Amino acid sequence: MSKDQKNAHIDTLCIHGGQEKCAVTGAVMPPIYTSSTYAQESPGVHKGYEYSRSHNLTRYSFERAVASLENSGISSECDTSNGGFAFASGLAATATCLELIDSGDCILAMDDMYGGTYRLISRVRERSQGLRPVYIDMTDIESVEQAVKEHKPKMIWVESPTNPTLKVSDLKAIAEIAEEHGAIAVADNTFASPMLQRPLESGMHVVMHSATKYLGGHSDVVGGVLVTRDEELAQRIRFLQNSIGSVMGPFDSYLCLRGIKTLAVRMQRHCESAMTIARFLEQHPKVESVVYPGLESHPQYEVASRQMALHGNPAFGGMITIFLKGGVEESRRFLETVEIFALAESLGGVESLIEHPAIMTHASVPAEARAKLGISDSLVRLSVGIERVEDLVEDLSRALDAV
Repeated sequence: MSKDQKNAHIDTLCIHGGQEKCAVTGAVMPPIYTSSTYAQESPGVHKGYEYSRSHNLTRYSFERAVASLENSGISSECDTSNGGFAFASGLAATATCLELIDSGDCILAMDDMYGGTYRLISRVRERSQGLRPVYIDMTDIESVEQAVKEHKPKMIWVESPTNPTLKVSDLKAIAEIAEEHGAIAVADNTFASPMLQRPLESGMHVVMHSATKYLGGHSDVVGGVLVTRDEELAQRIRFLQNSIGSVMGPFDSYLCLRGIKTLAVRMQRHCESAMTIARFLEQHPKVESVVYPGLESHPQYEVASRQMALHGNPAFGGMITIFLKGGVEESRRFLETVEIFALAESLGGVESLIEHPAIMTHASVPAEARAKLGISDSLVRLSVGIERVEDLVEDLSRALDAV
């Protein structure tokens, strides 16, 4: 993408951001470079590519594209992929990011988060890296400030909206606290995608995505991404990416790059349909309550309205959490009856998915912790796809009638 297009609309950046036509063939889609190694003219004299773990043009293409969407602001002269780094999974990206802090350091983390992130921090890195995690509700900024003063964390990890209770935290306020106290502020932006919020613009130092979700968008690839706006952190992450080696492969990079080219149109449909479904479910007699950042009943509705937007208007994503009336048996009957919604883990694809966090995605979170967070047997999480919304409403209505 030429320099005079760098201020293009984000819809355009989804298709062209960070990309250039192939210099050899003029191909408009970057080729899949599968070579594991590259010929050198003389020892140490090469074209910028030595070994594919360290250098791969297909991966670079995807990394630059996401860096463009997140507005890293890092030039190619400073970092070859503009501060974007792609990994074999979202957890591989998270694991690499945790290496930015040292053994024995404190990490202040959101109390509600993806179960895999919790498992990695508390059941792996607390043992192997000596990390000292402190979990708090980061929707309470006073609690964040107090915890930072008390525990002096080296990293603050915030997920917003959270998985699965859809809490929304004020990213700008948290970033300011982190900056004041010298902590690295990291935001998991998976649920929102760069279309709805760009945490680096709010002052966060690093943003993480499970590219498996909205970036890939088709439930056919597993991957993760880190993007930073800080040049020094970019150098450190590049070293860690190469040293640890959990890089995204060329085929997965191609699939993710293909996925983000339709991210703008997909997110618009996800948001519109999710709002319609959330309002439908809010009125249904079999539903105890609905949690969706776009509903006025959401505790952080004002923060979400200010922080999350699509094309300049408030937009709240495709994830909905509901609490059914009853318990696990009612939930099981409901989940076994839906047809268009597939009962499956993951989210963010073109197809609608539905799941039971307490049994599925958050089973690794201790029962007492789930209870404290409100992840009960009646909680069901929906990932609204891009099917015709009337068909989705009918599918849910029929399943609810069976409860």
